[in-house]
Amino acid sequence: MKRILIIFSFYFFFNNLYSLELKGNFYQGNLIVGKTEPGSKVYIDKKRIKVSREGYFVFGLSKDRSNDVIIKTINQKKTEEIIKKVYKKKYQIQKIDGLPQKQVTPPKEVYERIKNDNRLIAEARSIDSDYIYFSNNFSLPIDNTIITGIYGSQRILNGVPKSPHFGLDFAAKEGTPIKAMLDGKVTLSEKDLYYTGGTIIFDHGHGVSTLYMHLKDVEVTKGQKVKKGEIIGTVGKTGRSTGAHLDIRLNWYDVKLDPASVLNLK
Repeated sequence: MKRILIIFSFYFFFNNLYSLELKGNFYQGNLIVGKTEPGSKVYIDKKRIKVSREGYFVFGLSKDRSNDVIIKTINQKKTEEIIKKVYKKKYQIQKIDGLPQKQVTPPKEVYERIKNDNRLIAEARSIDSDYIYFSNNFSLPIDNTIITGIYGSQRILNGVPKSPHFGLDFAAKEGTPIKAMLDGKVTLSEKDLYYTGGTIIFDHGHGVSTLYMHLKDVEVTKGQKVKKGEIIGTVGKTGRSTGAHLDIRLNWYDVKLDPASVLNLK
């Protein structure tokens, strides 16, 4: 009996000692999913973030972040603080030629349209729902395809330096079916945005969203809930695109993250 009590005491101590779980690599641009004791408060760099009733929380590391991350959890049993080093990524330079000049430097008459498109996207990404879909594993949106563009690469369009590419590009034939990478709720469904063409955004909870762009066919509607693996549209070459492909994005609120980090590609 004494031996059983000793084993039980050790087990209880072990669980308390490791009450904070973290999933994800601490590299620039990565999404980090955490789990702690239900009812805990969690602070990232002294800023409190949402924790689900099951104890899940999530945050993202920006593309150029260089400082360590301070993670603090507080519950009735104890306060725990850990510091995680953020590792740097090497970013490439990507040259894309042959784009229509009006899409490299858009004419003034479309400025209002672009502004409205950006507002729609920003609103869809700002949603702070209680879903915890983000705690599950993502899957590829297209099978057996080649990646042609990666996160963080400096884009030079028709010889003009532009902002870095914040997505992941998949080469595929026009009309190829696209699958949802994760359960989610559609927060934006548009067929013709100026830069991104056919565009879908999903909310996965706690500020985590995914975006699919350049679609030929958009087969979901705003407010619809979709399961991972369901067909949501087809590959196209709409918006600013030189050919058929799928560009996906991953965000934590307005922090632009690397989709490869949740697709087990890095």
